[in-house]
Amino acid sequence: MTSGRPPLGEPALIVLAGLPGVGKSAVAESTAAALRCTLVSVDPLEAAMWRAGVPRDAATGLAAYVVAEAVAEAQLRLGGAVVVDAVNDHPAAREQWRALAARTGALLLFAEVLLEDRAEHRRRLEQRVRDLDGFPEPTWAEVESRRAAFDEWADDRLRLDASLPVGRLTSRIAQALAPAP
Repeated sequence: MTSGRPPLGEPALIVLAGLPGVGKSAVAESTAAALRCTLVSVDPLEAAMWRAGVPRDAATGLAAYVVAEAVAEAQLRLGGAVVVDAVNDHPAAREQWRALAARTGALLLFAEVLLEDRAEHRRRLEQRVRDLDGFPEPTWAEVESRRAAFDEWADDRLRLDASLPVGRLTSRIAQALAPAP
């Protein structure tokens, strides 16, 4: 694809969701590169707030989602596509993206990245190294405590098995955005 728009020629909001450590960021980066669109990732935004002096005990997690929404909205209003990389485990977070798509007239695609093999998921989490100065990696216990929020998620979404190659998951996202024949 050669433009910053999905194949359907209208603004699109691709919202990735999933537990920390499953591989969302790899899928988000691959998808943004393949679609040549904007990538908005919540964790680097939160880390930047801390580097700027916002106290760590402030609601920086929520603030990072709000900042991500503002950046995504600007890009959607320009007619582009945006990939959002965030856990999105709370219904309010997902509602935020639904409201943004409605405000901007963007196509909305939720894509949940999941990894059923818990041993592999834990290995990935514990071995990942990200260049987010001062951003703490969650513990396995913290990740497990967030699992129920996804188990209760009943909305339509593209479910992506993170045991598959990232390129294959990117292709599934692109296919889901393609107009019906």
